[in-house]
Amino acid sequence: MEELPALSAPQKISVAISPIALVTTECISVTSAMRKNARWAQSSVSVILGGGGGNIVSGGSGSATGSGLSTPVPGSPVRGLQRRKLGGEEVGLDIGLTSRWGLRGKRGKSIQDNPLMAAFAKLRSDLQDCKDIRRFDTPSLLHPFLQVIRSSSTSGPITSLALIAVTKFFAYGLINRDSPRLSLAMQLLSSAITHCRFEASDSAQDEVVLLRILKLMEMMISGPGGELLGDESVCEMMETGLSMCCQMRLSEMLRRSAEMSMVFMCQVVFERLKHLEIEADVLGSDLEANSKDEMESVKMEPSVNGDASSQASEPRSSQSSEKSRDAPTPSIAPAGATGGDQVAVTEVAEEEQEVKPYSLPSIRELLRVLVELLDPHNKAHTDTMRVMAMRIIDVAFEVAGPSIAKHPSLANLAKDDLCRYLFQLVRSDTMTILQESLRVTGTLLATTRGVLKLQQELFLSYVIACLHPKIDIPREPGIDPMLYEGVCQAPSSGRSTPVPVKERQKLGMEGGSRRPDAREAMVESVGALARIPSFMVELYVNYDCEVDRSDLCEDVVGFLSRNAFPDSATWSTTNVPPLCLDALLGYIGFISERLNNEPVTEGYPNPEELRKQRARKQIIINGANKFNEDPKKGIQYLVAENIIDRADNPDSIARFLKGTSRINKKLLGEYLSKKSNMDILTVFMEMFDFSGKRVDEALRVMLETFRLPGESALIERIVTVFSEKYCSGVKPDDVEDKDAVFVLSYAIIMLNTDQHNPNLKSQARMKYEDFARNLRGVNGGKNFEPAYLQAIFDTIKNNEIILPEEHDNKHAFDYAWRELLLKTMSAGDLVICDTNIYDADMFAATWKPIIATLSYVFLSATDDAVFSRVIAGFDQCARIAAKYGLTEALDHIVRCLSTISTLSTETPPSTALNTEIQVNSNSVMVSELAVKFGRDFKAQLATVVLFRVVTSNEKVLREGWKQIVRIWLNLFVNSLIPPFFSQPESGLDIPSIPLQTPSVVIERNQTSKEAGLFSALSSYLSSYASDEPPEPSDEELDSTLCTVDCINACYLGDIFANIMQLDATNLGSLVTALLSQLPNFDEDEDDGTNIVIIKPDYPPQPPNGSNPVKKGPVYDPAVVYVLELATCLVLRDEETVAEHGKILAETLTSIVRNAGLTHQIVVSRVIYYLFSHLQASHDRSFLNVPVLLHSIAALDKGLLAKSASSVVKGLSKCVKSASSSLKTEMVNSPDFWVLLRILLPNADASAEAFSIMELITSEPPYVTSDNYVPVVSLLNDFASAGSVGSIFEQKQDKLTKRGKAKKIVDRPDAEIVARGSKAVLMVYQLTPRVPNLIKQSHLEKKEAWTTYWSPILESLSTQCINPCREIRNQAFSSLQPSLLSPDLTSDDHHEWTAIFGDVLFPLINRLLKPEVFQSDPRGMSDTRVQAATLLCKVFLHYLVMLSEWDGMLDLWLKILDIMDRLMNSGQGDHLEEAVPESLKNILLVMASGKYLVPPEEDEKNAELWKLTWKRLERFLPDLHEELFRASSQPPELDDAATKTDEKKAEEGREQAKPPSSEEAKTAAAATLEDID
Repeated sequence: MEELPALSAPQKISVAISPIALVTTECISVTSAMRKNARWAQSSVSVILGGGGGNIVSGGSGSATGSGLSTPVPGSPVRGLQRRKLGGEEVGLDIGLTSRWGLRGKRGKSIQDNPLMAAFAKLRSDLQDCKDIRRFDTPSLLHPFLQVIRSSSTSGPITSLALIAVTKFFAYGLINRDSPRLSLAMQLLSSAITHCRFEASDSAQDEVVLLRILKLMEMMISGPGGELLGDESVCEMMETGLSMCCQMRLSEMLRRSAEMSMVFMCQVVFERLKHLEIEADVLGSDLEANSKDEMESVKMEPSVNGDASSQASEPRSSQSSEKSRDAPTPSIAPAGATGGDQVAVTEVAEEEQEVKPYSLPSIRELLRVLVELLDPHNKAHTDTMRVMAMRIIDVAFEVAGPSIAKHPSLANLAKDDLCRYLFQLVRSDTMTILQESLRVTGTLLATTRGVLKLQQELFLSYVIACLHPKIDIPREPGIDPMLYEGVCQAPSSGRSTPVPVKERQKLGMEGGSRRPDAREAMVESVGALARIPSFMVELYVNYDCEVDRSDLCEDVVGFLSRNAFPDSATWSTTNVPPLCLDALLGYIGFISERLNNEPVTEGYPNPEELRKQRARKQIIINGANKFNEDPKKGIQYLVAENIIDRADNPDSIARFLKGTSRINKKLLGEYLSKKSNMDILTVFMEMFDFSGKRVDEALRVMLETFRLPGESALIERIVTVFSEKYCSGVKPDDVEDKDAVFVLSYAIIMLNTDQHNPNLKSQARMKYEDFARNLRGVNGGKNFEPAYLQAIFDTIKNNEIILPEEHDNKHAFDYAWRELLLKTMSAGDLVICDTNIYDADMFAATWKPIIATLSYVFLSATDDAVFSRVIAGFDQCARIAAKYGLTEALDHIVRCLSTISTLSTETPPSTALNTEIQVNSNSVMVSELAVKFGRDFKAQLATVVLFRVVTSNEKVLREGWKQIVRIWLNLFVNSLIPPFFSQPESGLDIPSIPLQTPSVVIERNQTSKEAGLFSALSSYLSSYASDEPPEPSDEELDSTLCTVDCINACYLGDIFANIMQLDATNLGSLVTALLSQLPNFDEDEDDGTNIVIIKPDYPPQPPNGSNPVKKGPVYDPAVVYVLELATCLVLRDEETVAEHGKILAETLTSIVRNAGLTHQIVVSRVIYYLFSHLQASHDRSFLNVPVLLHSIAALDKGLLAKSASSVVKGLSKCVKSASSSLKTEMVNSPDFWVLLRILLPNADASAEAFSIMELITSEPPYVTSDNYVPVVSLLNDFASAGSVGSIFEQKQDKLTKRGKAKKIVDRPDAEIVARGSKAVLMVYQLTPRVPNLIKQSHLEKKEAWTTYWSPILESLSTQCINPCREIRNQAFSSLQPSLLSPDLTSDDHHEWTAIFGDVLFPLINRLLKPEVFQSDPRGMSDTRVQAATLLCKVFLHYLVMLSEWDGMLDLWLKILDIMDRLMNSGQGDHLEEAVPESLKNILLVMASGKYLVPPEEDEKNAELWKLTWKRLERFLPDLHEELFRASSQPPELDDAATKTDEKKAEEGREQAKPPSSEEAKTAAAATLEDID
């Protein structure tokens, strides 16, 4: 199947019948109509020859008489209308035609002899031999039809048939690009249709002819031969179309059709301009230069509403006939006027050479004519004509605007006349004029703004002045005024524009009161320009960054922002706010789209240079303002800012004054004319170029820069310098010297005043004669040339020398426009900026009003589409700010969104009525904040947008963190978000932050929500009666759930994950923001440290008038949240610690310093944060270990007890850290041990504290001479704490009797007892270190022994009376090897003997006390036995060494006393058996060692012998007899007694081995079993 062509493709029309037959048919149709013309069929010869008939109108006059209204095509020349005399009468040139259309004349010619008919007959004859119509000569083919079209004697229907036939020939392709002599044919056809004349018949039929002409012109100019038309032909066709558009006598339909045709033809014509450029580029030629000679060869003068009906146009160079500018009126030409002469004209035309295809001349002429139609001061041009012209011009620039700008001949029309007329039409109050002028201006600027730099500035300045309201933004309830900070209340003032500010009012450029629909049209125009992606960038680069230009970019953004506020609809229309908002969002959108583009710098100004220019511009503005107030101060300021080199440099000052238009002209004249400023005036004058100018012209140039002062002396000074400058260089021809210039200048000034003084009557004004008379003989002794003076006089009379701002409205615009055109020469072209290298600076200069507008609109909007656009705008602004590092912009976005969210309130919401709802395993906290937020859709939307903006932009935020932190705090205290750190992530081994307990906790089942009114009322009444808040309603619960969903949708976890990736510098803003939430509490300190301030608790007045109970500080979870989050962030890594550790340390320590005014939970956690901080930064100067430990140890004991868990965890964290230096510094601090001692009684802290002790004692370097005593003492305290184990043991004893004893593994105090037992063992394990400690110490040996041995022995002896048997047994098991340790004694001193008097004797004495015995009645007796046995063992072990000691006898007697007391303690058989046995062994050993012998054997020990037995007689009277019987010699010792001293020593060493904790437990268990 053959593929069908696309429907959208243009189809070429083909003819189904023979083309030759078609042409023949068309010939027959025309001739048939001619023969059937009823009027001519009844006409007489005299009427045909012009001798009669009442309805004939001369084609030359263009007037109508009688009923014969006839219409020539508007603007068409009337050919062959020259009259000549024949037989005394004026007749037409074609009198040879004596008969007409079937009538016989005097000479008897038939109708076929009519040249019109003959032409068709000849064509038909020629076609008989034609095989291919497309090869037929085109002029010959068209010739008969063109004769009919040009003939004024044909009727409208006949002309219409001829036009139809020609149209078919083009439509069916009978005439195409390859047709022979097509160029000549196109010229002839153009001439024929533009000079078409026909008889008037019916107005409707006549207009049909004109419509067909329009259609044929369209086809010609757009068809295959259109490019072959010459400039003359195109101009004629355009002129014909324009004339139809401008004739108000024609119907509206025809005029609109003509306008549509003109639009189409202009599209084709201006499209050709682009192709001409391409052809010129290919050929390497200059289109403008090639067309220069032909520019003036074509002229268009369309008929305008019949205004010049009596005037003939200038004859055309290419035609011999005149062209009528009459209004289009039907006309009948004189008889025979279309006969032979038409043939002759055609034949002459055929003989002409090929015409050059139309080019720049006709295009320029067309544009010139269209522009001239816009002249607002031409009364002949109606508004309808101007609207038509503007529509056509708009199309021209839409099609070929950039091409027009490239050609000076066209661009100059746009720069001058077109812009001048348009800018005046923009001030019109007629809406059609205003709308079209704005549309054309917009298209003009959109396509050719590159060459319209100052014109664009003038237009935009005017529109901004019209549209920017000088009205304050109304304050609406519920909208924080902060949200619209940055919106300009009025356009920028004092900025230089082509028309200075003071002129604007007189120029009518201040806008005044424009109608609302006019304002809307203007907004649409600016919005259309703003939709050009690079437009705002171009404004910024070409105006805002240039010293002498206005800040157009800022002004446009400002007026768009202000008019986007809803209240602008009150002075415009309701469409204006959304239009402005759309333009603003488009501006932001374009910047956003360019964010990721590669920066293009080639061919563009350097951004850094522009920044400098912009800064310089602001300095100059400030300097000019200061100069206008006080020139001296202004100069000083400019010198300080390096705008002027020195205050005494006239060159630099003069350059500044001449180069800026911001100086007050009057003040400048006064400043320059001062005597002290003569140097400046001289230099200032040297900057003018007066060459080639008359004196009055030079004077005018000078006085345009400043105003002459009022005093004559000052004027004289200026004129003198002027005269010198004028005569310097080349001598002027018309003046002799500077004196002549001086006098003439004064005369000109006086003439100017005289001629333009409004108080003088015209007859009193100076005449030329008076002016010349006053100047006689002053030109070097001669008179000035009269012509010279006359020219000066006429110029001054017609054009006053005056400052621009002093012109009135009549001349102001023209004068300002001339000035603008002069400035364009130096201003240069506008830089088209298709790049993103300026976006950062541009956005930095304009973001404030944009953000304010988005915020205000967000709050006031109700439409979802608006919300969507505004949200996208916020997102784009944030991305732009983040991309270019504009922290202030991003901070403000966050600030605005936070305010809208209602969550960033500085005063935290009340949590007094927080109610927790529990449903199964889920719970939700219903709070005041959650309910309000859940009801506010805009706040929820703003919150989601806010955190979307923050996500991924965290590194750019600075001040904005304060709002984010406030939101986090408010959400946290209401249980809407958790702490961001889990324990593994934070590195803080501390429970979660406790929140305030809800006022009520309600458990709900999954029941129906449809509760009855009675149940709801009863619930409310019951809660009221119990003084509790009422249960939340279902609506409040739903609002809370909405809040929860909204917060979850914010993905705060992502933000926090990004925060943890920030570098230390960027993280500082967040840390500062966190700590800023903690006001300074140290009023006496000026260091700015951020610490906690505790709100005083003001509880509500209790009911029933009871006195309130005074409470302590109120707990605020937000404070803990801030501190914990700040701590986690600062302690993240070494970099953050170094960067922000100091401020955190100061904050935390200040809280501890003021702990009495801070809630204990806060203090407790702060202590832990401090220790964590210490662990991470101990090697830095901002935390000192001793100072920190002391500040914590100095806290109230009750507070420390409540904070025990945090304190011990903090201590443990530091002690268990990898830093040995930190551990050493801590364990050597006395406050460290104070803290541990305080923590010991705390059940939650004691286990961790003991683990700290285990760590310290397990590593030798950390038990030093400085902390040895505290270590032993604290271990002793841990052992003493295990005494609670006795309670369980005694209960166990009772249960054992009843047979219900529990297993020992079930002990509730097992941990405490185990710690106590282990503490005893740890004390013993310190004994091997004592010798090293003694060596390391610098104490004397005696003092060192007491210092290091006594604590251990005293501790162990103390635990030997511990009520807990396990600990007591462990103590005895540890004490015996300690006392028998070989390191204990020394030959150098006898301090070790204190083990009896300071350890063993006190131990036994305490054991003998009833209260000690009663602490464990069943187990303490065995302890006494153990003590007695230990005493004897130790004595025997050291017997040899004691024998050499002088205190041996006293010691021995004390031992006997102790044994006596033990024997008589009344305990029972255990001691009564153990004591004698122990004494027997001692006595036998002493006897064997010859220490206890009768006096007769050793006199030295006589006293020992005597006192020993004397003392033993008291409680063991029979012991002597038992041991020694009757013999004075001691008996043989048993096996035990015969052991040598060395054996005893060996046994002592064996016993000195430390028992294990398991052995101690086993011994204790065995003791319990023995008791049972």
